[in-house]
Amino acid sequence: MKHARIILASVGVFGSLLSTDAAFAQQGPVTFTLDQAIQMALQHNHTLQAARTTIQQNQAAEITANLRPNPTFFTDWEYLPVFTRQQGTSAADYLQNSTEGDMGLSYLIERGNKRARRLEAAKSATAVTRSQVTDTERGLTFQVGSLFINVQLAQSTLELAQTDLKSFQQTVGISEVRFKDGAMSENDYLKIKLQVLQFESDVQQALLNKAQALSDLRQQLGYESVPAGYDVTGEFEYRPMLATLEDLQAKALQNRPDLRAAVLSVTAANSQYALAKANGKQDPTISANYSHVNGISTATWAFSIPLAIFDRNQGNIAQTRIAIRQAEEQQKAANGQVLTDVKDAYEGLQESAQIAQLLKSTYLDVAQRSRDISEYAYRRGALALLDFLDAERTYRATQLAYRQAVAAYLTTLEQLRQAVGTRNLF
Repeated sequence: MKHARIILASVGVFGSLLSTDAAFAQQGPVTFTLDQAIQMALQHNHTLQAARTTIQQNQAAEITANLRPNPTFFTDWEYLPVFTRQQGTSAADYLQNSTEGDMGLSYLIERGNKRARRLEAAKSATAVTRSQVTDTERGLTFQVGSLFINVQLAQSTLELAQTDLKSFQQTVGISEVRFKDGAMSENDYLKIKLQVLQFESDVQQALLNKAQALSDLRQQLGYESVPAGYDVTGEFEYRPMLATLEDLQAKALQNRPDLRAAVLSVTAANSQYALAKANGKQDPTISANYSHVNGISTATWAFSIPLAIFDRNQGNIAQTRIAIRQAEEQQKAANGQVLTDVKDAYEGLQESAQIAQLLKSTYLDVAQRSRDISEYAYRRGALALLDFLDAERTYRATQLAYRQAVAAYLTTLEQLRQAVGTRNLF
């Protein structure tokens, strides 16, 4: 029965996803920019939504921390007859004169401002959790940016492969005419015709890469929130980034949520230390009793408090005091990690920018001109087949290298944004 319920639930989820895709299909094609994709992920990513519930859990813990102790009510009625009672007495007289009844109320009085200390510690923990969730958002934003760039790279590679295939098919057509006219050997014609397979394979591989990249991105955006046939749009080009390392590091120290969490962890450690000292204070209990014994009614009150001779919460106090130093060291480590992350990402961006700039300013144009000249000469019989194919391969490799360099540059730029903790770097 349990397995049947699991299967039915899985079928229900699968059916809802199919119905969602069908509903999206009726709306027409959907495209996302990078900013829209990031906002979609921040709203619908299930891992992030699960992480955000930890904030609500901590807020619920604040309610518990702020509660006062409950009073204790107690009562008893003793010496009740089970089978017999004294001869010559009525039941009412027996209960009045021969039984004992007690009723009382006790309450624990917390000393050392414990409730306020508990609430402060709980709120400090919530603040740390909130910053940690924000840091999860930072990581998710980088993942979405990287996957988005993968889709753009696949799309750009697909467009290049389709353009190359179309151009080469025209060359094959011209070669066929030359072969029929006797201006080309059959062996050369077959060689150039076989090259079409490589171009067609490039197109199919690019289609597969894009489909997989879109699928990976959809998972991060919230699978059921995005239609199966969606696409992305946006600029896929090298643009220089103008910002100094010092400015970026200063901005990172202000914006990084993991560093903020480390700072708040010091505050939380101090709160735990204050709570531990408060817990070392002994709490008295006061109580009041009403008793009825043998027809006599009495009232008593009592006061009790543990004697702090042995256990004064020394261990927890010492532990939390050391935890403050641990949190301070972790804050220093986080501060250094932030500066290191920004520097590493900045250096990587500069390197990627140099490669992309070199390809864009020089080698793209050189490869294009070499290919055009070779194609022009080959179509007129002034260039050997192998030389033309070599120029074609060089052109394709250079174009692909540029697209990969742009993708590497944009990915490194996303890494820099992640390292700084904000998308606004300027």
